[in-house]
Amino acid sequence: MTEQVLVSIKGLQFIDADENVEPIELITVGNYYHRNGHTFIKFEESFEGVEGSAQNMIKITPNVLEVWKKGVVDVHMVFEKEKKNISYYTTPFGTMQMGIAATSLEVREDPDHINVLVDYALEINEEYMADCTLAVNIKSKEAKDFALD
Repeated sequence: MTEQVLVSIKGLQFIDADENVEPIELITVGNYYHRNGHTFIKFEESFEGVEGSAQNMIKITPNVLEVWKKGVVDVHMVFEKEKKNISYYTTPFGTMQMGIAATSLEVREDPDHINVLVDYALEINEEYMADCTLAVNIKSKEAKDFALD
């Protein structure tokens, strides 16, 4: 895997079975590092309607996905199968307690690709909000299908 990678993150929230759900998607360029058996991806994220950005870091291990955001938003999310993790999500509009209970976590690594798929239940301020899916796809700059879609 090259240091420069293409990062694609798609999130879905299923609040109501009858509701049409559109994914939230981020596609950006990031940096890949592999140290001590852990994979790290770093990238910057901007937010619509908010001045400033956040530095993001994703840490991938076979059983845990961690996401840190620091800047205009601040959070450390931990996705760990069959375990509920609590964190605080700070935004320009206030801070919320976030509960993440991952029901499945799948990590697939190839020489030029990393795919992570997580299903989880989301709580905000101790109240169930939605069942969610998060898909993270990382492609090496040298991958044959490296392209912005």
